[in-house]
Amino acid sequence: MITLEVDLGSRSYPIHIGPGTLTDAALIRDWVLSRQVMIVSNETVAPLYLGAIEAAFSDRIVGTVILADGEQFKTLDSFDLIISELLEQGFDRSCTLIALGGGVVGDITGYAAASYQRGVDFVQIPTTLLAQVDSSVGGKTAVNHRLGKNMVGAFHQPRCVIADIATLETLDQRQLRAGIAEIIKYGLIFDPELFVWLEANVEKLLELDQDCLTYAVRRSCEDKATIVAKDELESGVRALLNLGHTFGHGIENVLGYGHWLHGEAIACGMCMAAALSLRMGLLSHSDYERIISINKLVGLPTLPPRDLDPKTLAAAMQMDKKNHGGRIRLILIRAIGDAFICDDYSDDEFRMVLESGRAGDGE
Repeated sequence: MITLEVDLGSRSYPIHIGPGTLTDAALIRDWVLSRQVMIVSNETVAPLYLGAIEAAFSDRIVGTVILADGEQFKTLDSFDLIISELLEQGFDRSCTLIALGGGVVGDITGYAAASYQRGVDFVQIPTTLLAQVDSSVGGKTAVNHRLGKNMVGAFHQPRCVIADIATLETLDQRQLRAGIAEIIKYGLIFDPELFVWLEANVEKLLELDQDCLTYAVRRSCEDKATIVAKDELESGVRALLNLGHTFGHGIENVLGYGHWLHGEAIACGMCMAAALSLRMGLLSHSDYERIISINKLVGLPTLPPRDLDPKTLAAAMQMDKKNHGGRIRLILIRAIGDAFICDDYSDDEFRMVLESGRAGDGE
């Protein structure tokens, strides 16, 4: 088992990475000291792993909430299901919530923990690659609104993150590929060595090579923990972690949540950010080709859907949380490993990028 630390002073917490951590009852119990435990999962993950978590707390008062599976269920209605169950079962403010699942479960559970009786403890047990490398770390919690992604939420750090690499063996290829998109993101933002490693090892990741998966999760968590420790509440450098997300969240919103997986939309968004960077003369053509190539190698989209209206997409992007004074702020790329925040870009070039799906082979 590998253990990393997210250094946030009194809010610091460990990330435990390795096969078998989910079934390590002693490890999990170390971070859940409360008498009352509410486990939140979904209809896909619960049949696989819920029993192991319940067994770890056989001497406690344990409740469960099983949500429907999918981004389209990351809503205030799902949030209300958790809050209602906590209230109906008489859970007090010393209780602990456990998020057992992917990014949707983690985000909703974290937001419920941040809100219930003004804040209770929670533990992240991510079971997808995307959640293990990204969403389970950093304390961002939220649900979607019909007008924008993650528009209702709070910063609330978990007590710990327990990432069991063995759970990735149950993922389908589409979910696995979507998770790799977030690993690519770290390489583009500030870790060019990781990007080079990915170019050489993507096939092994897709084949579920345990050593490669462990390295990718560890390196990604190290990268994210470094940025979160510098800027917990996203007032500066943490915004770089949104590379591809302004475009991607807009695509998710316009298509309808769940039509594309989050990682698929982010991959497309990163390629669109790279295209704009190239058009503005910021990014070399060779680096641009490497970015497009690795996303294609993974099997991720590089262009927006052909039937996606550019004006509708631009309107959806106006809801991004980075925006200021009505201007869409983007994360652009100078080179692989060198991303930056930008609102001084050409509107004409931006429009051309939004229209790229119609001009190419967008899905």
